Amino acid sequence: MYIDRPMGHYIDKLASGAPEPGGGSAAALVGSLGAALVSMVGNLTSGKEKYRAVQSDIATLLKEAQAVRADLQRLVQEDTEAFSAVSDAYKLPKETAEQKKIRSARIQEGLKGAATEVPSQICEKALAVARLSKTAAAIGNVQAVSDAGVAALFAEACAQAAAMNVKINLNAIRDASFTGAKWQRVQAVLRDVGQLRQDVVAMTYEKMG
Repeated sequence: MYIDRPMGHYIDKLASGAPEPGGGSAAALVGSLGAALVSMVGNLTSGKEKYRAVQSDIATLLKEAQAVRADLQRLVQEDTEAFSAVSDAYKLPKETAEQKKIRSARIQEGLKGAATEVPSQICEKALAVARLSKTAAAIGNVQAVSDAGVAALFAEACAQAAAMNVKINLNAIRDASFTGAKWQRVQAVLRDVGQLRQDVVAMTYEKMG
């Protein structure tokens, strides 16, 4: 798994002409970094006498940030594998009408499956990171508030990048009801993440003075 190998290996592979990893995987990685920064703020707040009143909330924040980071780290790898079903379908024979029909159906199944679902999941996880970053900025150690702000920025970058990967796959899907509902949800996530980013950045600068 990429997440278990040196960072340089992943970046070099990303920069190469290899078909994977790509933008979706990179989006998940950026999101996981955002979640890690939320944890950083939490850990710099945990056990501090000055923040005694919020220790229970900080414990919850740390637990949730760790969980979403684990999900996003898993998705770094899953995105690289998501298009395999589509790739395999494109390799099916298309010499007869029946073969063409089967091939087309398999391509559509693959596109509606992991190829669209994985970046959709990344987008949803980005929203979770954005929400956690707001909590971190609001109650976390003020000396680390800039890290909460960066987490929010990373969350939005993750969401926007994942949305692009959803969209490019939806464009090849012929099921209008599926594509309409999926894109509507993605747009809702982007609106929420954008608002959270705006709120957290404003809070961050306010607390920094």
